[in-house]
Amino acid sequence: MTTLEDAIEIGGCEVPNRLYRAPLLECAGNGPDAVDTLIDDLEPAAASGVGLLCQGATIVRGDGGCAAPGMTRVHDPDFVDRLSRLTDRIHDHGSRIFIQLEHGGLRSMETWHAEYRREHPELEQLAVSKPPWQLRLLDRLGMLSYNPDVLSTEEVYELAADFGRAAAYAADAGYDGIHLSGANMGIVQQFLSPFYNRRDDEFGGSPEARLEFLALVHDEIRERAGDVPLLTKVPAETPAPPSPIVRRKLSLTDGVEIARRLEKIGYDAVAPVQTSVVWDMSIVRGKYPDRAWENESLRDEYDAAFGGATRRRLVALGNWLESLQYDFEPAWNEAFCRRVREQVSIPVLNEGGIRNRAQMDRLLGDSSDGRGATAAEPACDMVGMARPFYAEPRVGARLLETDTTAGDDAPRVLCESCNNCTVPQVTGAPGICRTPAVLRKRGELEREGAYERQ
Repeated sequence: MTTLEDAIEIGGCEVPNRLYRAPLLECAGNGPDAVDTLIDDLEPAAASGVGLLCQGATIVRGDGGCAAPGMTRVHDPDFVDRLSRLTDRIHDHGSRIFIQLEHGGLRSMETWHAEYRREHPELEQLAVSKPPWQLRLLDRLGMLSYNPDVLSTEEVYELAADFGRAAAYAADAGYDGIHLSGANMGIVQQFLSPFYNRRDDEFGGSPEARLEFLALVHDEIRERAGDVPLLTKVPAETPAPPSPIVRRKLSLTDGVEIARRLEKIGYDAVAPVQTSVVWDMSIVRGKYPDRAWENESLRDEYDAAFGGATRRRLVALGNWLESLQYDFEPAWNEAFCRRVREQVSIPVLNEGGIRNRAQMDRLLGDSSDGRGATAAEPACDMVGMARPFYAEPRVGARLLETDTTAGDDAPRVLCESCNNCTVPQVTGAPGICRTPAVLRKRGELEREGAYERQ
């Protein structure tokens, strides 16, 4: 029987417990205050006892590839060396920290952010193949803008080397592991997905060939960064629109097979997630963020991002429609994680809709109710959350070392999955909770000392 407080090993790195902070968008950038911003964002989770922190997606190149404003780039060794201040602070609390490496590919800001395109007319998106017809249609309708640079075989090798170099810089700066952003429509998912990948070289065609980019990235990281623990998300594109809109996508069975092959390649852990073929609310399921869209102080910045008031309203309408399709579902990746865990022997990390201690215990196989109940078969080896850390940066203190027999009275996070924290980030605004009722309740808990570690 495994408990949330039990230690776990990932590729030789011992993590003190099974709770992790999933990658979030920190909006720290690369300016003079970037390291301090990251410390302010990440250290509270470590101080609250969270075993593993996954720093949000960082870009492996100096130009292009950012999916949102304010993302941090890790192509410069001098800048990454400064991040040792962050890793030292996390280690002071006994926690571990992995850095997530990313390149947005067709999801980059040069695709959707109108003001950014005007300021950087020379930038092209990196593409695995010619964009699918569905995305080209959105281009013709003026919703997106595509001018892709389809990667040659030689350029694929160069991109993988950039991942390897960034991993080596991070390892030198004290990061305990590397987390690849293998989902949420980034470049890695675009290589894996038959929706995007129509290549006819060694990196496309069969399912095995579509996995070759991740194999190459693994080899580059091993060559340049040594045996640093290596984790990646594994996508299943089950939320994608059904045929005939999207005929080619990754099924749950495909995702399980990808995870199985990644273990053979040498990956140390996987995080299976269900995600669409486009960047939508399948990754942040919950309510329509009406408060965020009605924020008048951000309206001009929304217009700059989306290209005017009309397009802002269209994006908001699409956001509302997605909220109907992707309503909140507790632990929505549980079934996928369970199937993967049956096929691999490396740790399986589970995130997405996990919101209370009792749920965490069940996912880890600890169903003890104090009366000698038999533990259930675990669905995963670690449990993680993302948005709840915006609402409660020190939430770990409320979840760890608690009464595991409390049942319905077990601690719950305050996050309501209202998504008012996510939409403002298209303007570069920081990731913070913006819901007054949640902030009031957090204040009450702070005054009660709920975030002090026992």
